[in-house]
Amino acid sequence: MSAAPIQHGGGISAAARRYGGRPEDWLDLSTGINPRPVVLPAIEEAAWHRLPDAHRVESTRQAAARYYGSRACMPLPVPGTQAGIQLLPRLVPAGRRVAIVSPTYGEYARVLQAAGHPVDAVNDVRDLDAAHGLGVVVNPNNPDGRLHRLEDLLEARDRLASAGGTLVVDEAFADMVPEASLAGHAGNLPGLLVFRSFGKFFGLAGLRLGFVLGTESILADFADWLGPWSVSGPALSIATGLMNGDCAPIRRSILKRKAALDEVLGGAGLEILGGTPLFSLVADRRAAEIHEWLCARHVLVRVFDYDRNWLRFGLTPDEACDRRLAEALSHFSA
Repeated sequence: MSAAPIQHGGGISAAARRYGGRPEDWLDLSTGINPRPVVLPAIEEAAWHRLPDAHRVESTRQAAARYYGSRACMPLPVPGTQAGIQLLPRLVPAGRRVAIVSPTYGEYARVLQAAGHPVDAVNDVRDLDAAHGLGVVVNPNNPDGRLHRLEDLLEARDRLASAGGTLVVDEAFADMVPEASLAGHAGNLPGLLVFRSFGKFFGLAGLRLGFVLGTESILADFADWLGPWSVSGPALSIATGLMNGDCAPIRRSILKRKAALDEVLGGAGLEILGGTPLFSLVADRRAAEIHEWLCARHVLVRVFDYDRNWLRFGLTPDEACDRRLAEALSHFSA
């Protein structure tokens, strides 16, 4: 059974075909990715020349364990978090329902429904119970930035695991809020799976790299399902170097860009409903009109089919782009 593709951010090519201009001239604010990619560490020639050796994978897993603070777990590198999502139907016990705290990243519902699993969209992590064979929570949530208490998440894990179920916590945007992460519990608790994205914080989404955290047995299953050499040697080398480095300047840069974005949005009279340090969610009854207006000026923001009043703005890369966005919004208001 197939499902319709989810509308994501980042469709610059399609936007340029519809509204004109060269893709490289557009200002893409439709994603939640650090707009200032970090400087890549040196990549040794062997990473390009050889298949990823076990020692290279092991070095990356050790770096990820330190970076995420996963004391009892060696995170498994995967070719993007989406690759992990595609495997989730295999974790659902036969005849059991799935629950997803919603609204959130749409690929979870799409993939699980396409596999034939009935999906309940629930409002709160406390709505996950033993009737669900799999529960999914995005924390911080995309697109509203909602944060769930660690106590509530752990209690939900207890309820699901008591009946053989699994709680999946997607922490794609947790790099800026490490205190909200369950990474330190992964490995110790059966029935808990944590997904982490690499490309969002470091601004390297094109690298296609993520990590799965959980018990040794479930990580062994994921490694088997993905097959050998699922992550390239250069990606492993880059991740190892960056995760072992000083990330404080990256965090400061993101916070500076976030403050600049919110100042522009506030100056345009837009209501900021929520967000994370990597994006802001705006609520406005004119959302569709604003989206069209910005597209005509080659600025792309994220719209949502499930709430026509929402727009998500990613971070601008610099002050010149702040001014470009501010000018476009001011002309709309005028």
